[in-house]
Amino acid sequence: MRKKIKAVSGSLNQFMQLETTASLLLFAFSILAVIWANSPYGNFYEQFWRYKLAVGFVNTNFYLEKSLILWINDGLMAIFFFVIGLEVKREVLAGELTTLRKASLPIFAAVGGMAFPVLIFVFFNQGKVGEHGWGIPMATDIAFTLGILKLLGNRVPLGLKIFLTAFAIVDDIGAVLVIAIFYSANIQWDLITYALLIISVLGIISYKHLYSKYFFFIMGFVVWLLFLKSGIHPTIAGILLAFTIPMYRKINLSDYEKELTTQLQTFKTCKYKNPKLLNKKQLEIVDEIETISNQVQSPLQHLEHSLHGWVSYVIMPIFALANAGVVLSFSGLEFTGHITINIAMALFFGNTIGIMSLSYMAIKLKLADLPKGVEFKQLLGVSILGGLGFTMSLFITNLAYDDEALIAAAKMGVILGSLVTGFLGYMILKIQLKPVK
Repeated sequence: MRKKIKAVSGSLNQFMQLETTASLLLFAFSILAVIWANSPYGNFYEQFWRYKLAVGFVNTNFYLEKSLILWINDGLMAIFFFVIGLEVKREVLAGELTTLRKASLPIFAAVGGMAFPVLIFVFFNQGKVGEHGWGIPMATDIAFTLGILKLLGNRVPLGLKIFLTAFAIVDDIGAVLVIAIFYSANIQWDLITYALLIISVLGIISYKHLYSKYFFFIMGFVVWLLFLKSGIHPTIAGILLAFTIPMYRKINLSDYEKELTTQLQTFKTCKYKNPKLLNKKQLEIVDEIETISNQVQSPLQHLEHSLHGWVSYVIMPIFALANAGVVLSFSGLEFTGHITINIAMALFFGNTIGIMSLSYMAIKLKLADLPKGVEFKQLLGVSILGGLGFTMSLFITNLAYDDEALIAAAKMGVILGSLVTGFLGYMILKIQLKPVK
């Protein structure tokens, strides 16, 4: 049992370390975007991201021309959602969502964290312009929230870290469903049908253990293209494709350990004729170790591990740089200022009330258990942090609004709400968590 807890703690701390650095990068690029957009070079900022790039063959179905910001939001973010899909599948098959009992508290928390922000936004925004942006305050940014927990060091109980991670993953599932159902328009169902048929074939191939990363990559691109032209946002393709990636190993851990030990022992017996070069036998052993090492990793875990760094250190900072550059202007606030205030309020009050109340209800009704070593007052701090919805909220903003004034007002609301929730959540947890002696 101790080994299991230690393994979970180690992998989670490694994950949090990655997310902490990513959150710092995300914050830095967001600040850079705001400074750039409000500098004398603000016009260049706007023109740069609107610059159009084209790929394919003109006058054919294989021709795409999009602005740079759309290549980021439709293309790079599909990879971001693909990694989310891999994380979801891993948690369902072998993580904190494997059983209903383990998943119940994060599910209740995520439902509260999605429903209450929407209700607050709709209530205060009813009859006013911008009602379609109700989905903006309902998402949680896992990079920033885990980054803030990391700042609190080893005072944070393991159960609280696991709860936040699982809750954010369930919350991402809800955000994806909202995007697919409510923020897609003029859907061409024939293209969706073709895409789903390909996904079904990939799923069957995966089930039969016939996985080929090259074939999956080619078919994945076709599916992304079909979704792009269908009217449903192409990032949904990333989620669905992730579910087709298998999680089986070609060699189990015990056989891997035995084979690795044998190969290393053989390697030791080889004589070193030249200290700078390996002999033929040593090269063969190294190749064999590399082969069995690839076989002990499931395709899902390998892809998640390989892509997570690219998503955290490249894709998300680029997304922030392209999308966070809101011009801070107070002109026209009489028409759009309510959107800024309503989104900020929904992020803070909606998540705090929703996550805390539904979590409390689930625990008191014995539908879920409070994580080990976690108190309700600590759960309050995490509930506030749930309102830090930066990345997903900015993403939904671009889907919800076409008008530049509404987009700018919404982005200001996201930035304001995220700053308030991040600061207050951190301060409450810092007060409530006892320093480790």
